[in-house]
Amino acid sequence: MFEINLEPLFNGASSKIQVDHALDLSDIEISDSKPMTSPCMIKGVIKNETDIVSISALITVLYSGNCDRCAKEVTKEFTIPMEHTFVTELNDNQNDEFILVPTMRFDLEGLATEDVLLYLPTKFLCDDDCKGICPQCGKNLNDGPCGCKKEIDPRLAALQSLLEDE
Repeated sequence: MFEINLEPLFNGASSKIQVDHALDLSDIEISDSKPMTSPCMIKGVIKNETDIVSISALITVLYSGNCDRCAKEVTKEFTIPMEHTFVTELNDNQNDEFILVPTMRFDLEGLATEDVLLYLPTKFLCDDDCKGICPQCGKNLNDGPCGCKKEIDPRLAALQSLLEDE
């Protein structure tokens, strides 16, 4: 937990607070992947501009896992933008654009963890052009073609026999 006191910003005593914090996400596992081992870094500023308190930061995280297409182990670095606005009270409880901080104290780690989990891709690929593995022989198609004969849809097998007669 990394609690930040926002009271000086809301009361106008200060105009900004620098944020430079290491976030440990090693206890979080995502699907079949390994937990994130290196600490995530949060760097940015929480500021009061024209009585609007907001955070503008970047979260850098190393994520390791297996490619969802070819199963190759991959580590990628993601830089995640963190942009939020804080308020001490809301007129409309259905509003999710603002983060409510009635005590003017805020846990930065909780919000950063949520941002990281929402930003990470649902399909983790080694490369956008990953070809995956052959469903018949299991060869990684990124290393070259496998030589397996393409399977014919049984519904079209009768048409294939017409082509073979010619």
